[in-house]
Amino acid sequence: MRVGYIGLGIMGRPCVRNLLKAGFEVSVWARRPASIGDLAVTACATPAELAGRVDVLVTNVSDTPDVESVLFGENGVLSGARPGLIVIDMSTIAPLGARRIAAGCAGRGVTFLDSPVSGGEVGAVNGTLSFMVGGEQAAFDKAQPVYQAMGKNIVRIGDSGAGSVAKACNQIVVALNVQAVAEAFKLADACQVDKARVREALLGGFASSRVLDIHGQRMIDDNYVPGFKAKLHQKDMGIVGETARALDTALPATTQVTALIDTLVANGDGELDSSAIARLISAA
Repeated sequence: MRVGYIGLGIMGRPCVRNLLKAGFEVSVWARRPASIGDLAVTACATPAELAGRVDVLVTNVSDTPDVESVLFGENGVLSGARPGLIVIDMSTIAPLGARRIAAGCAGRGVTFLDSPVSGGEVGAVNGTLSFMVGGEQAAFDKAQPVYQAMGKNIVRIGDSGAGSVAKACNQIVVALNVQAVAEAFKLADACQVDKARVREALLGGFASSRVLDIHGQRMIDDNYVPGFKAKLHQKDMGIVGETARALDTALPATTQVTALIDTLVANGDGELDSSAIARLISAA
């Protein structure tokens, strides 16, 4: 199975390394050729050229318009793809956009699997990403070796767009957990109780979570070197809001935490980890 990759950023490069370790022949297209670096891959001049060389093509770019540009734009993937190509999109995009893209690909004999991930750079490096996948079962089954080279928890949620829905749900849960931990710590401070000891106690009970573990420690240390930048979480929460509005679905707590993330970015702190909303909560 020949694999192509587009998007050699902080997640893409380690994913390509893991594909190479798994024995795949990998070809790539990069907007910035310098990003290829020392990767032992074949570089292609256009996404179209890349699509014509491979059986499975992985895209890992920023947002819905970027995916559409790479696939449908001039010299895009679909202008060079052969029928039967499987596109695994690891980007976090709008669920309704994922369905639109899948339909456009199907018209050209290409199967699109919206496959957003959780696990961050560490998961990409270690090959332990969690994939939330939407799309055809047959294509999902065929692409398993590619997924397994990059991740450990690989779940087909349902038809096209379902993976993107799951990622939107993931971002809601993370953001609201961050807000909950920050408010709990604010109450502990107000009561002059050591929030580090509170965290220690809660980690042993029903309130335990990875957010309390990892981001709780960030809050105690007031250290927001990013694991996931606030500006990226803002983009994802924008997708959540856009989808909820399109479906006339009210998400009151999500709206509140989105406003906090928006304020953090507006204050010039978009490069910090999104858990830095704790500073806003503490100061309120």
